[in-house]
Amino acid sequence: MFTPHAPNGLARAAVRFKPSSFAGTFVALLLAAAIASACGILLETGLRASVPADRYAKAPVVVAADQQIHLESGSGETEETVDILIPDTARLPESLVARAAHAPGAATAVGDVTYPVRLDGTALTAHGWGSAPLTGTTLADGAAPRPGEVVLPAAGKSRTGDRVTLDTPAGAREFRVVGTAAAPGTVWFADHQAVRLSGHPGRVDAIAVFAAPGTATAPLADRVREAVGRTAAAQVHTGDDRGAVETPALASTKELLFGLSVSFGAVATLVAVMTAAGTVALAVGQRGREYALLRAIGATPRQLRRTIATESLLVAPLAGALGCLPGTALATWWFGQLQDRGAVLGSVGLKVSWIPFAVAVGLSLLTALSAGYLAARRPARMKPGLALAQTAVERAPFGPVRTPLGVIALIGGGVFAGVAASTSGEDSANAALGVVMLFMLAVGLLGPVIARICAAVLGLALRAAGAPGSLAAANSRTNSRRLASAITPIVLAMAFASTLVFMQTSQERATAHQQRDAITADHIVSAPAGLGSDATARAAATPGVSTAVGLLRTSVLVSGGPGPQMQSTSAQGVIGSGRQLAEVQDLDVRTGSLDALRPGTVAVDTTLAATANVRTGDRLALRLPDGTQAHPKVVAVYGRGLGTSLLTFPAADLATRVSAPYASEILVRATPAGAERLAALGTVTDSSGYAAAQDEARELNAWANTVMASVLGGFAAVAAVNTLVMTILDRRRELTMLRLVGSTRRQVMGMIRWEALLVTVAGAALGTAIALATLFPMMKGLTGESPYIPPLLYGTFVAATVGVGLAAMLLPARAALRTAGARP
Repeated sequence: MFTPHAPNGLARAAVRFKPSSFAGTFVALLLAAAIASACGILLETGLRASVPADRYAKAPVVVAADQQIHLESGSGETEETVDILIPDTARLPESLVARAAHAPGAATAVGDVTYPVRLDGTALTAHGWGSAPLTGTTLADGAAPRPGEVVLPAAGKSRTGDRVTLDTPAGAREFRVVGTAAAPGTVWFADHQAVRLSGHPGRVDAIAVFAAPGTATAPLADRVREAVGRTAAAQVHTGDDRGAVETPALASTKELLFGLSVSFGAVATLVAVMTAAGTVALAVGQRGREYALLRAIGATPRQLRRTIATESLLVAPLAGALGCLPGTALATWWFGQLQDRGAVLGSVGLKVSWIPFAVAVGLSLLTALSAGYLAARRPARMKPGLALAQTAVERAPFGPVRTPLGVIALIGGGVFAGVAASTSGEDSANAALGVVMLFMLAVGLLGPVIARICAAVLGLALRAAGAPGSLAAANSRTNSRRLASAITPIVLAMAFASTLVFMQTSQERATAHQQRDAITADHIVSAPAGLGSDATARAAATPGVSTAVGLLRTSVLVSGGPGPQMQSTSAQGVIGSGRQLAEVQDLDVRTGSLDALRPGTVAVDTTLAATANVRTGDRLALRLPDGTQAHPKVVAVYGRGLGTSLLTFPAADLATRVSAPYASEILVRATPAGAERLAALGTVTDSSGYAAAQDEARELNAWANTVMASVLGGFAAVAAVNTLVMTILDRRRELTMLRLVGSTRRQVMGMIRWEALLVTVAGAALGTAIALATLFPMMKGLTGESPYIPPLLYGTFVAATVGVGLAAMLLPARAALRTAGARP
């Protein structure tokens, strides 16, 4: 027999003989652990991601430029450093090759360059012949190249002695073929000429250092580090780090996984913990009569708290451990999808260790203990003689702690909404995130008050539905805390899913509108691997073409907002004059003129100009694609950056700062006959076909938001179902009493049906209100337009919310009534 003096025994008995009271808690904690473990696995993968060295496997030491910029602010203990990945590739001065080669212990050093070239329209990769030992490439016939000469693939059509024209980043050049090599898709120049033709004269991608016989890697790396010094932020790599040098995409993969797991993981884990804590508190509250009885027969507050803690120890670790299984499955699926879409390198594998699982189990246990202790405060403080009487009365919806905190959160959400509405760009988006989080916190804290208000307002309509509606209205009004537990997860599901999905639909609509209005060219010439270096000039010289402007697409880093931060921003380099650009692209210039666009200047989109706090005539602080600092003068501010690019440069300012300085498309004004002649340059489409291709790219970008909405919304929906089922099962005595006093089965089910409608409609309305309060200022800042909410999609959300809520309440209620029906 268990007594109040054996709380562990009481806890074991409660779990054993009343498992239904803990089923909902178990499910909530399991889901929280699944979310936490999935995000933890992605985070660990991002931190530990690596690729084995391939091209540099034979060079024990590799020197490369730092591919990040490091921004510092503050001083002393408040000093802050932010590391930001550059959009393209930073390179080293060619002069460092000789310094590395003279390092003690170094046999030789090779300056390596890699860039695309074209031979008769075929894309090839170019290197300097000195780097051939890195891959073990040898001549099939002929000799090593000298200036003006080239070694081609042995499988090609050209043979030794032929003369060929290669399209390089430095322009088209004619070379004599002096040899062939068994290296498919690769051409080889003389070392110094390879650097000059790369488009980055005087700079190399990396320096491969070979060791002299008997020299160990670690001492050689130290000596090379001393030899190159800190010039151009040179970094020395050995071991697996060499793979990151030859695979620049690894850095973006790590950044993506880290950012995704941290940003989404923080929000998702917070939602999971809030929902799980609410479920634990509901489970403890449902057993208030049991705790009151224990107090009445002499149990001390400490014994009650120990009992609740022991129950958590019995349920939470198992729920957390089992939750790691679906968490691993979710992380595996998500990681695979990212790889399939090219966002993550295929050579990177998912890293799964015990650390995310331990964190997830610990989080489940901490959540259960914290929520249980908080929920146990009231029964533990009750006086033994009044305990049973106090549990028979519904508590007031106002609390001395939670209500003031809820009001503060509500006010804070309103303040953030005002900040989001008065700013633009990333500042607006960041402030809008605070809006949704603070409003959700306010709903959680003010739940009983909000539920009482909803019951009072919707109860007026329910009373017109006869006896079932009146019963539902009375029940909802007198049990506001129980109603709040059911409404909160529905609000979570609706608010987060609506915010993420409709943010995407709004951005897509604004982008499509701007793109449609911006492209005024008759035709667009494009090629998947980029166009030739002279493609724009050839298009302009084509009979029937009046205007041809090439666009080089890339990204730069722009300063903006408080603190040390820079945002990656889309940029287009114009091959042609600003006046010509205005003939094929209507950017909706607000101030200044594109006619003034020349080297050293830039045109800026309005949202970016507001974020960076610049206007026409100012200097814009930015980093070019390779990380080089620049301060171009703003000569125009335009309004259709979402449909084109947020920054517009002369192509000459970008060409030497990117890996492939080829135009990605050419906008032309031409007669139908002239458009037909352009087919020799690439794929020719009209403006509608070009917009459709861009829509496909945006659909790929929208996938991430859809997945996050599905995960968050799905979790919150399951949590809502879990809470509703727990609430109904806890009311079996109430339903039995209604049947005993003469209520028909139909009347009782009608009451449950109306309550379900009240809960789901109130939750959907509050979730929609929070989403709108977030979306309106966010979209005004990001796009300058109001949010776009597709009616059919929104109706689907509401229908799904109401349908899930009805099923979650009606099915367990029918089962409970079946038992109650047998008793009368």
